[in-house]
Parts: sequence; structure tokens; C-alpha cells
Amino acid sequence: MYGAMKVSIGGPLKLAFRPWVEGLENVPAEGPAILASNHLSFSDSFFLPAVLDRKVTFIAKAEYFTTPGVKGRLTAAFFKGVGQLPVDRSGARGAGEAAIRSGIEVLERGELFGIYPEGTRSPDGRLYRGKPGGLARVALATGAPVIPVAMIDTEKIQPPGKVMPKLMRPGIRIGKPLDFSRYQGMEQDRFVLRAVTDEVMYEIMKLSGQEYVDIYATAAKRQIAEAAKAEKQAQKDAVQAQKDAAQAEKVPGKEQAGA
Repeated sequence: MYGAMKVSIGGPLKLAFRPWVEGLENVPAEGPAILASNHLSFSDSFFLPAVLDRKVTFIAKAEYFTTPGVKGRLTAAFFKGVGQLPVDRSGARGAGEAAIRSGIEVLERGELFGIYPEGTRSPDGRLYRGKPGGLARVALATGAPVIPVAMIDTEKIQPPGKVMPKLMRPGIRIGKPLDFSRYQGMEQDRFVLRAVTDEVMYEIMKLSGQEYVDIYATAAKRQIAEAAKAEKQAQKDAVQAQKDAAQAEKVPGKEQAGA
């Protein structure tokens, strides 16, 4: 099914958007490897596989596979067809443990595993701090090389919340493989996990040219949502204050007319 989906979706996608690619030679022709990419748009998981000859497996939230109804079944079939693996985010350690298990299984089969170290899409086009659990632990547990990837301008094609994409040319830069064999067997050391993740994020930053923000994207999204909520409340309060002022001006006039 993956091959059929690649032809039916990947071919037209390349034809319509004409993505440019640099560093394609850095992806090995065979054997396991981890593609660690920035995450700007929902479409990232389609553009990257479209330009690769090999199958790449990403993880996706389990809700995409369990939604009821006809639409839910079609969505599940689509994600399975393009090589996405469901990740159950429930449980004590949530998506992190599920991503690690899935990644190790894919790499043990000698395949390509795709992961977004930021853990979620960037809310504003900047590059955020990578989460140290999934990427680093999978890399150290398997010994697979980590290949940094930068998606360019995909957020302009399909911004969050937009269904219809804009026809423009995105870019993909693929960096040289990173070898972390020096840390083999140290996947339980949080300082090592942090060092591995930061090294990968630095390479992604160089490839993408993005501004780096040393907080998690999930925290940034909360801050943005809270700021938007506060602004909305302030506007609501201002409107109410104007109404109260207008009402207060009318009251004395009514009293004078009655006198």
C-alpha cells in the first residue's frame, strides 16, 4: 500500500509543488537511519517521503487511527497507507515511550524512522528546544545514525488550521549523518540525552536558518494561547467599559428631563 500511495500521492505532490532538495546523497541506500526534522506543517510528513526513494515511517497520534465513522476509517486507512504508526499518548509516560518502542522496531527492520524532536509543530515558524526522550534514546538504543533534516517554507504552504494548501515551492535540506556511538549504552543518562538532542537541534538550525528558541514548543503554544485569551478578554472588558460609560452619561440626562 505504501508504494501505491507514494505513486498516487507523492508523484502528483512533487509535480504540483516541485520541492527542491539538497543533500539527498546523505540518506543511505540501505540500512537503518533516523531522520530528525524540524516541524513546520502537517504536510512535512508527506513532502519528505515524496522525495525519498526509500520508505520512511513516522509516528502519528493514535486518534488519527481510532476516530469512528466513515471519515475516521478513511483517515486511518490513509495514515496506514503512507507508513504512519499510531502512538497511544495515554499511560504514565505517554507518547515518549510509545515513540521509542515504535522507532526501535522500525530501525531493527533496517528501515528509515522519521521523528520530529520538537514534539509538535512550531507555532510561529521558529525552531524550538528538542525533547530529549524519543530521539536520543532511540539513537543510542539502536546505534542508528541520525540525519538532520530541515523543511523550508512548508508552513507557508499550509499554515496551522488551513485545509487548502497554497501552491508554492518548498525546500528540503538533508544534513550529513551524525554518529553517537560514543554514547552507546548511556541512554539512561539524562545529561547525555540532552547533549545528543541539542547537537541534532543545532544541526537542524544551521540547515533551516530558523531562529532558535530555548523552550519547548508546547510551552510556547500555551503562552500564545494564554496571550490570545488575555487580549480577547481585554477587548471584551474595553467594550463593556464603553457601554457602562455611555449608560452613565444617559442617566443624568433622564433625571434632568424628569425634573
